[in-house]
Amino acid sequence: MRPFTPISLLALPAALAQKALTSPKRGLVYVQTENPSDDHYWTTNSDLTWYYNYMATPTSALSGTNLQFVPMLWGTNNGDTNFYTTVKGLKDGGMNITYVLGFNEPDGCVSGGSCVDANTAAQVWMQQIEPLKNEGIKLGAPAVTGSPNGFTWLQNFFSACSNCTIDFIPVHWYGNFEGFASHIGQVNATYQNISSIWVTEYADPTQDLSDAQDFYNQTSSFLDRVPYIQRYSYFGSFRSDVSNVGPNAAMLTQKGELTDIGAWYLGQAATGNVPKGDAAKTAIFAGWALALLAASFCYVA
Repeated sequence: MRPFTPISLLALPAALAQKALTSPKRGLVYVQTENPSDDHYWTTNSDLTWYYNYMATPTSALSGTNLQFVPMLWGTNNGDTNFYTTVKGLKDGGMNITYVLGFNEPDGCVSGGSCVDANTAAQVWMQQIEPLKNEGIKLGAPAVTGSPNGFTWLQNFFSACSNCTIDFIPVHWYGNFEGFASHIGQVNATYQNISSIWVTEYADPTQDLSDAQDFYNQTSSFLDRVPYIQRYSYFGSFRSDVSNVGPNAAMLTQKGELTDIGAWYLGQAATGNVPKGDAAKTAIFAGWALALLAASFCYVA
C-alpha cells in the first residue's frame, strides 16, 4: 500500500493565499457559457497545460493554443457511438492526443450525470475506448461522483470490465477539504495497481468567500504535493452569477473579471475582485451532478 501523507502536512496556510503558484498538473474544465468573450482568460497569460470539454472533439475557441485536448466519451447511446473513430481521426490528423477520459458521472442520472449502468459501460468501453490503447493513448476510467454510490459503481465496473486497460482514475469531489483528501486517499488505497489519479472536477460549493479561498489554497497544495496525482482541473471556469457551485467558487465575477481564485489558478496575482451571484440565472452545466451529498461523507483510507 502506498502511504497516504497526513492532511496536516499537505494543507497550505491561508496566509500564503496572496502568492501566485503555478503547476504543470493544472488544466481546464471548459464549460460552454453565454459569454464566449471570457475564453481569452484560459489562453492568455495562463499557465494551464491541458483541457477537456466533456466531448470527443476540441473546442474551436481553444484551437491553436498550448492547451492539450483530452477527449471524453461522456455517455452511451445503446453502444452506438463513433468515439474511437473520432479520436483516432484527431490523432491521425496530427493532434497531440495522448489521453482520453471515460464516462462522466455514470452513477448520476440528474444534472449532468450520464446515467450508465456498469455492465453497459463495460461493453461500450471494450468497443470504443479499449482499442485506443493500440494508438498509444492512455485511458482514464469512468469519473464517478464522490458519493458512496459512485464508489460502488466503480467497483462494479471493474468487476464487469476485467479486461479493460485503466491507466489512471479520474476523481470528482464537491465538499470540504478533509473529505476531499480522505476520498482521494481511499481511491488510491483501493486501486493500488493503478499508478495515477486525475482530479477532473472539484470545488467546495456554497461557501462564503473566505472559506472558498481557503479550500482552493489547501487543495492546490495537496494536489501539487501528492506524487500519484498526475493532473487536476478545478470546476469554476464561468461567471459567478451562473455558477451552480455558488458564486464564491467561480473563477470569474458576474462582470467577467477574474476573481482571486481564478487569478491564482491561472498563476497570476490576486485581483481583489469580489464575485456576486444571481439565483435567477444559475446554470446547469454538463459535468456537475448533484454530488453535494459527498460533502456529508468523509472517507478514511
